[in-house]
Amino acid sequence: MSKGTSFGIPTELETQLARMIVGAIGSVEKVRFVSSGTEAVMTAIRLARGCTHRDKIVKFIGCYHGHVDHMLVQAGSGAMTLGSPSSPGIPKDFTKHTILLPYNNHNMLEKAFDKYKNKIAAVIVEPIAGNMGVVLPQEGFLKTIRRLCTKNGSILIFDEVITGFRIRYGSVQELFDVRADLTCLGKIIGGGFPIGACGGKSELMDRLAPTGKIYQAGTLSGNPVCVAAGIETLKLLKSKRIYSALGSATEILCTGLSETLIERGIEHSINRIGSMFTIFFRRGKVTDYDSAVESDTGMYAKFHNSMLREGIYLPPSQFEACFVSTEHKPKDIERTILAARKIKL
Repeated sequence: MSKGTSFGIPTELETQLARMIVGAIGSVEKVRFVSSGTEAVMTAIRLARGCTHRDKIVKFIGCYHGHVDHMLVQAGSGAMTLGSPSSPGIPKDFTKHTILLPYNNHNMLEKAFDKYKNKIAAVIVEPIAGNMGVVLPQEGFLKTIRRLCTKNGSILIFDEVITGFRIRYGSVQELFDVRADLTCLGKIIGGGFPIGACGGKSELMDRLAPTGKIYQAGTLSGNPVCVAAGIETLKLLKSKRIYSALGSATEILCTGLSETLIERGIEHSINRIGSMFTIFFRRGKVTDYDSAVESDTGMYAKFHNSMLREGIYLPPSQFEACFVSTEHKPKDIERTILAARKIKL
């Protein structure tokens, strides 16, 4: 099911795309199209608050969920504080109900639920973090979130604007054996065009207007150009061979880059899953925001600029993720590794 432009009846194209998403993600029974990933998050949070009649939202430091006011928060002085605005133009009252916790920290999550008990409407998380560099969930972390949300009547929101249809066809929820209550998707379901979606259980989605009282509407939601592009994109992505090839190409690239850096005695670690990866210039594993920011950003800048002079354009920030696409052919992977061997650091 899909509700598209304003409160209009879903078009045939919208219905087709919605059915493809529902068929691809087991936890999604109904879909509401919006115009961006940010709008999808905004819708999911409003829906969670409206369904639970609670205000507080748990998010994890280093995860990005769009430029929604109450998601643009920074940590306070304590380890488990309510957030304060991280951008000018956001009143403090807008973020006072956002609880910031360290990613991959089971104990702090348990303490947050003990402290705020029946006040937490939802926990929102990138199941694979992609905005402090690529950081994978540690064993059992996502299942701990699921267990605590179920136990306390809170809603689990997976922000899959990055991971949805990128690591595998559909969601990574099957990969980690964790089902979210609400899932947020972004431009990938429109082939790169401006679109987003919030999907989940029927009992939750039916609470959105016009069938329910929780308001959401958008004149350009589910516009036909984006929806048509999304349908064709998902048709192409349905082949498992695409994901297998992307994973193999990324593994070859990361192995080659790592071997080159090891030969030069440059400390680093690489986090990778599927076609996503990040090179962190630091010793040891990166498992959360604190370990990510210990990276040598000066070394990354040198690496980035040197690679750029060789015609290889990497993300300009240490904390952005790299993505390999189907347009990157074996010769491109080889050229990138050769460039890394050639540059001077």
